[in-house]
Amino acid sequence: MASEYLKWKYRDVKPDEKVELTAAEKRKNWWYYHKFYVLAGIVLLSIFGSIVWNALHQVKPDYQIAYVGTNSLPDDTASAIEAGFAALGEDLNGDGQVVVRVMQYAFSGGDEPQTAMAAEVKLMADLTECESYFFLLEDPEGFQRNYGSLRRLDGSLPESGEASGEGTYVSWVQCPVLTQMELGEYSYPLMGGTASGSSDELVSKLYIARRGFWTDKTAPYPEGCAALWEKLTEGAVA
Repeated sequence: MASEYLKWKYRDVKPDEKVELTAAEKRKNWWYYHKFYVLAGIVLLSIFGSIVWNALHQVKPDYQIAYVGTNSLPDDTASAIEAGFAALGEDLNGDGQVVVRVMQYAFSGGDEPQTAMAAEVKLMADLTECESYFFLLEDPEGFQRNYGSLRRLDGSLPESGEASGEGTYVSWVQCPVLTQMELGEYSYPLMGGTASGSSDELVSKLYIARRGFWTDKTAPYPEGCAALWEKLTEGAVA
């Protein structure tokens, strides 16, 4: 009875007519629901391509430094840091040269959040694979709180997952060896002009730390990296 009543009640109700979207509207609709999947795919593909390219073309570094900050370091500054570390380092892999690589993970995406997403994914890959031994950090407390990957300055390991960064880092300017590197000037094109400044002043705001290892998996050449760490932080005032 109820079914017959409902049929009678809605006898004059007509179903909505199917709206046919234009090709442009279909594309816009598809992008609205799938854009984040596309962006994630692009990020993963770029990371995979970068890994493959690095494996085939780049010289393997003896030491790797992970810079984590809001904005990328200028190329001149990164190169000067690499040269400064290399001058104190050794040929750990036996290829006849001392190679230091600065990997940059900058999280300022601006209007392009996929940039920050890509930096996060690449940093997580670095941490998972134990690629970097040294860290240059803009916010060491925030880094340790989010990733819990740093060793204490006295060589001990915090409890796994410990959020506090206390005692795991030292300021660049508190390390006499680092402040004596004299990194020089940087410059790069910016909005039709040139931005320039002192690399020494730029890095004076950073902190240096090193990776802790809680399993058998470590960064390449951990003993050689530890020896360089001792040189870099010699005389440091924590």
